[in-house]
Amino acid sequence: MTQTSENVTWLTQEAYNQLKTELEYLSGPARTEISMKIAAAREEGDLRENGGYHAAKEEQGKQELRVRQLTQLLQNAKVGEAPADDGIVEPGMVVTIAFDGDPDDTLDFLLASREYASSDIETYSPQSPLGSGVHGKRVGENAEYELPNGRTASVKILEAKPYQG
Repeated sequence: MTQTSENVTWLTQEAYNQLKTELEYLSGPARTEISMKIAAAREEGDLRENGGYHAAKEEQGKQELRVRQLTQLLQNAKVGEAPADDGIVEPGMVVTIAFDGDPDDTLDFLLASREYASSDIETYSPQSPLGSGVHGKRVGENAEYELPNGRTASVKILEAKPYQG
């Protein structure tokens, strides 16, 4: 089965390992812990007015959602493969753009999933308005994307290089 590049998440081996460890914890020990919390709260009596029970059930729901998110993310992950240094914007690239063609109004960012966000550089998801606008464009090309207010913004791709994090 082939996947389009839009649902593939590019991860370093380190990021993949961290997410896999989190998934293993949430799927094993954390499930046991939350089940024990729910059982203990259930023993306290009337479930309609049992704040501890409802809090534990809510925590369980959030935990199970995260398990599903991580499972899907890891299934679609490309690990350790840096994108080609060919000037085409794709996930795993550090992109430099100029807003409205103004060479003094620039932004450098990493095009990657939020799970791969780095503290050293701003990260935009390929599914974000800016990310989807620049994805697939070449250095020197213009890209448009929709702003939250419904207007369209234009940027010029100045540089696109594989992330060296």
